[in-house]
Amino acid sequence: MSREAKPVLLTTAKARRIWLRAQRLDTPSPFGSGPQAVTEAVAHLGYVQIDTINVIERCHHHILYNRIPDYRRADLRHAQSVDKSVFEYWTHALSYVPTRDFRFFLPAMRQHRRERHLSRWFGSVTPAATRKVMRLLRQGALTIRDIDDDVLVDKQHLWASRKPSKRALQLAFYNGVATISERQGMLKTYELTERHFGWDRLPRPASPTEVANYLLDRALRAQGIVSLDSICHLDAPSKPKVARAIASRLRRGELLPVALEGARHEHWAEPEMLEAALDGAPERVHILSPFDPLIIQRKRTHVFFDYEHRFEAYVPKEKRVLGYFALPVLAGDEIVAALDLKADRPHRRLLMQKWSWIGKGGGRSARPELKRRIEEELHRFERFQLAD
Repeated sequence: MSREAKPVLLTTAKARRIWLRAQRLDTPSPFGSGPQAVTEAVAHLGYVQIDTINVIERCHHHILYNRIPDYRRADLRHAQSVDKSVFEYWTHALSYVPTRDFRFFLPAMRQHRRERHLSRWFGSVTPAATRKVMRLLRQGALTIRDIDDDVLVDKQHLWASRKPSKRALQLAFYNGVATISERQGMLKTYELTERHFGWDRLPRPASPTEVANYLLDRALRAQGIVSLDSICHLDAPSKPKVARAIASRLRRGELLPVALEGARHEHWAEPEMLEAALDGAPERVHILSPFDPLIIQRKRTHVFFDYEHRFEAYVPKEKRVLGYFALPVLAGDEIVAALDLKADRPHRRLLMQKWSWIGKGGGRSARPELKRRIEEELHRFERFQLAD
């Protein structure tokens, strides 16, 4: 890395405010409302993770709720299935990503096509299953429930399907031949990609250099201050090309090195981000998903917030500290509590399993007022949980 510019010394307090500004968690309604707000939020964040756990609202809805105050689940369905401004694909996990970025995912789709025989999961897809699924897709969109004549096989792991056609459908998805045109809960409708988007042909694939710059730009926009690990979260193969993109921008003065208080790794930021006037600590309260972009990179969250979230859904009950599905609570620019919540949908209520104070939230003198503010947000969060 070039050392031409002297690192900018940055406290964690300033770094937190920069990251919160980049995540749009410090303003009341940064993206407006309705389906267009979903489009703009996903475009700004770069991706919104999808997860199957529904102890409370699934994380993709939860992440959008925290940035779109009057968010409705139907807005995401509209963006995906009507406006077609977002689509599903793999980032570090299955996520909603902006359709405008489709070309940056085509190289990964082509790689899946070339190397699927190396995968234990997709290598077992037979030519007969592929022909069957493609014949059905050419006739129209379909879900796995529409295929009822499969000869069932034994599951290879807990989350597998006994239907060979499911693997063939998933392979078509990862290859880019099919896309998910609609989602009802976890039930996905598959459609031929060109037909869904109304394209005569797929966009031109991005080059490796373009992909590296895309990953860097995406992180700078949504994180403000970046490290190689934060840009390439669970994507180690991209690190060499992204490192070269960083070095190039450092030489041109488009990035500055940052010496972040308490951090072991190198960080960088754009000059205008470091120079931006930031108000004092924001006063907003957010009950965050454990898969929120502010939380999902545990080591990064620890550096910035002195808090490393424990996701304990797969931890034996007797060893849990925060609870099965604890949600971090952000108050201003501090993570002050973790709430283990559960939605009791039949009785239309939100159950508090456990309340744990974190960090400064543990200060007894501050607790009454802080608890009042958190409870206000809890009431709003409960209304969102139980809405249709």
